[in-house]
This record gives sequence, structure tokens and C-alpha cells, in this order.
Amino acid sequence: MFVRRTLPLLVSAVFGVALILQFFVPHPASKNFYNMMLDWLIIVSAFTYLIAVQSTVELHFTKIKRKVEGWQYSIIVLIALFVTAFLGVFGGAFMPTTLWMKIFPSVKPSDTTPLMYTYLYMQMPMQSTIFSLLAFYMASAAFRSFRARSFDATLLLITAGIVTLGRVPLGEFIYKGLPDVVEWILKYPNMAAQRGILIGVQLGIIATSIKIILGIEGKYLGGGK
Repeated sequence: MFVRRTLPLLVSAVFGVALILQFFVPHPASKNFYNMMLDWLIIVSAFTYLIAVQSTVELHFTKIKRKVEGWQYSIIVLIALFVTAFLGVFGGAFMPTTLWMKIFPSVKPSDTTPLMYTYLYMQMPMQSTIFSLLAFYMASAAFRSFRARSFDATLLLITAGIVTLGRVPLGEFIYKGLPDVVEWILKYPNMAAQRGILIGVQLGIIATSIKIILGIEGKYLGGGK
């Protein structure tokens, strides 16, 4: 019980208070302590990546074994995972730059590693495609959701229409001053609302951090309360 719950809570409290105090102590020892904590954060993050990879492999192997709906996509995920890892670790040794440029003449000098080529010409185009589809999905969902049922909803609908028109050439064709109106909306009312939301989020982060330091919040340890 001590090792699984009390010790992690004690470590969180000690280092949480230490890092807070470090921020207000402008001393070389304080800065060295902060840099050491950053190094440890990188080390711990590396282990969490290993756990994430293990969890991903187990999850998709289970889907393939049980033939659940969409298990074919799990095969693609695992192949992409292992191929990318292989290219990142051994790509430079098994695929020298000269051979890689002979196989793919379009390779630029800055893209000569197999991993970088895969990232630039496979992952990034797929990401752009997914985000484009997501943008159309969000636009259609917003169109279905916007209903002028109240004053607030009507104001939101009108503002969204103005901003949407002002961001495309058609809006400037209709009224040349529309982009300036959109800029004003984004700079003042929108920014004011964003700052209010961000202040609320930061206050929530501070409250959660204090609860973790004091040991009130222990759900991150698992096992319920």
C-alpha cells in the first residue's frame, strides 16, 4: 500500500512544491535543479512511449485475433508501426543515401533519410487529407446545429456567417470592407472570449495541481479513490 499509493503521492507533493519554489528562486542551483528535472522528464517520457507502443501492439493483435469489426485496419496500423520504427532505427544502415536517391529520384538532399522521406511524402499528405475531411465534417455539423432559436443563437449564426464570408474571396467581392469587419471580430470580441476561457482553464489547472500536491486527487494512480 505504501509503495503503490503513499510513496507516489509523497513524490508528487515534494517535487511539486520544489518546482514551484524553484520558479521564485533566481539562483544557479535552482536553475540546475530545473534542468535536471527536464532531463528526467525526457527519460520518463521515453519509458511511457514504450508502454504506449506495447499497449498499441497488444490492442491491435487482439482485434486481429478475434476478427472484430475493422480488424483489417489493425493490420495496416501494425505494419506502419513496425516499418516506421525499422526505418528510424536501421534505415540509414540498410538504405544508404545514394541507394535511396537512386530508388526515388524525387528525393531532395534534405529528405535523404528513408524516415524523413516517409514522413514528408506519406504521413504529411495523409494528415492533410484527414484534416481537410474533418473541416468539411465540422462545417456540415455547424450548418445542421445552427438554429436561430434564441437571441444568442441568432447572434452566433450571424457572426459565423460574417466570419465565413470574410475569409473567402466571395466576401470581399460582395463588400470590400468585410475582411476588416472580420478582423475586428477576431481581434476584439473573439479574443476577449478566448482569454476568458483560457483564464478559466488555467485556474482549473492550478486547482488540479494543488489537489495533486496535497494528495487530495489520487485518481491518476488508478484503482479508484
